[in-house]
Amino acid sequence: MDRRSFLLGASGLAFSQILIGCAGKNQTHLNVQLLKGSIPGQVVNQFRKTLESDVNLKFVPVNQILDLFKQLQIWQKPETKDQQGWKNYIPLMQSQTPSKADLVTLGDYWLKAAIEQKLIQPLETEKIKNWSSLNPRWQQLVRRDDQGNIDPQGKIWAAPYRWGNTVIIYNREKFQKFDWQPKDWSDLWRSELRSRISLLNHPREVIGLVLKKLGESYNTENITQIPNLKAELLALHQQVKFYDSTTYLEPLLTGDTWLAVGWSNDIMPMLSRYPKLTAVIPQSGTAMWADLWVNPTGVTQNTLLWEWINFCWQPNIAKQIAILTKNNSPIVTNIVAADLQNSLQSLLLNNQELFEKSEFLLPLPASVNKRYKYLFNKIKNSPQ
Repeated sequence: MDRRSFLLGASGLAFSQILIGCAGKNQTHLNVQLLKGSIPGQVVNQFRKTLESDVNLKFVPVNQILDLFKQLQIWQKPETKDQQGWKNYIPLMQSQTPSKADLVTLGDYWLKAAIEQKLIQPLETEKIKNWSSLNPRWQQLVRRDDQGNIDPQGKIWAAPYRWGNTVIIYNREKFQKFDWQPKDWSDLWRSELRSRISLLNHPREVIGLVLKKLGESYNTENITQIPNLKAELLALHQQVKFYDSTTYLEPLLTGDTWLAVGWSNDIMPMLSRYPKLTAVIPQSGTAMWADLWVNPTGVTQNTLLWEWINFCWQPNIAKQIAILTKNNSPIVTNIVAADLQNSLQSLLLNNQELFEKSEFLLPLPASVNKRYKYLFNKIKNSPQ
């Protein structure tokens, strides 16, 4: 999935790399590779202050979730005979081979593939202090079988630390002449928005929002049995000027479109930079995404790993992560309106009703994914 494949640079306090302590043979260490902007640098510094002095911390930010997933694949890929042979001639090569991280950021959408490919290993949840008090929806999201499918009796494969939504963002100035403003998915079909919308180039997201409008689930498998689905998609297609999952906000800024559908962590930074923009969570519910900590296969789950996860889940730290990265926390925090700028309040203050109406994009059978892609491409190629 190409969510967050381009970043606007202000989604958190980014740091190029934090390395604290001097490496030593007997030194305790924690090596974390994380999505850039998803953890503020000051939170890492606060964590360091809670530890003994003889500890080596290494936090390396990476621009894209896709790159983190590829790194997990590289770590599990066996060396070829040629690579082993070269090491006999280049003694320093061994020391230059990057070591596996103890923890890696992974998006929930990638979790099934990571489990199937044996790139990650289950977590010992008895080491996570607040696991039992975590909202059941988060527990269910990361409880999977060995093929990566949701399983109430499955193992725990990840620990969530922040989350967001698919939201509607629009240029408020363009709507001043109307007696309405976008509130829900159904507004995307209004005649005033013909050829004025940017949509994500993503079958599950686009077909999913139409399913939601029709009162169905994002995770519907029998889409061929849903009355009016194709007709609604064709009607929505008439409203669309661009399908894109990376630069979908640029047409909104230049005035080529009036409204876009996109991911909240792309959109949140834009709201403070461009006051004319407003973002809303659709009232009938939307898609959700989560950033998770995962442990690569073959890496010992040391004490520092659990200390870091537990630290991120402390309410006061979870609150900092949420506010500074402009995203939500799976941990209950005491965030109030005064903590947030006005443009973010409707997106970050806990709205339990919308939370219950919204859904994660869960794994679907390959045959169902194929139907989603086929229908989506057919609609996109239809005349407007």
